[in-house]
Amino acid sequence: MKKTAIIFSSTDGHTAKICKKITDILQHASMVSLSSIEEADSLELENFDFIIIGASIRYGKHKPNLFKFINKNLEVLNKKQTAFFNVNAVARKDEKNTPKTNPYLIKFLKKVSWKPTFTDVFAGKISYPKYHFFDKHMIRFIMWMSKGPTDPKGIYEFTDWNRVESFGNKVLNDYLKT
Repeated sequence: MKKTAIIFSSTDGHTAKICKKITDILQHASMVSLSSIEEADSLELENFDFIIIGASIRYGKHKPNLFKFINKNLEVLNKKQTAFFNVNAVARKDEKNTPKTNPYLIKFLKKVSWKPTFTDVFAGKISYPKYHFFDKHMIRFIMWMSKGPTDPKGIYEFTDWNRVESFGNKVLNDYLKT
């Protein structure tokens, strides 16, 4: 049975939730290890057949430890079959929800030397009640500027779960069943 590592860099837990959904899809055909980016240093990446990294965006940026992890494991990542996706609220817009049109994914791929086998982007979630004062108001301002939802009591999940399932099935059918 093939082995898959799924590693997430999540700010509020939604990217972790997406990775859990992908794990559920793959676990019937692969031994899956699900880890946060903080725990991933303990993984022996050489022992995996496929590696998936999912990362959230906050204020237009990925977490610095994502880049540190990729740079540390660059040689292994470039030798293996891999996938990368990011999760952001901008992807809620049809014109910015593909790997070729999402500005954060494009910027990320220019910034790293890693060349994932395939990429995707998923719309995330905004949960105003969960945020601290500063984040709540900054995100509301960003949403106001980008014509998104601004109700401070609102929770808005933009994720297309069918698309997440398609991503998992692509890994399953194109990379793990061969």
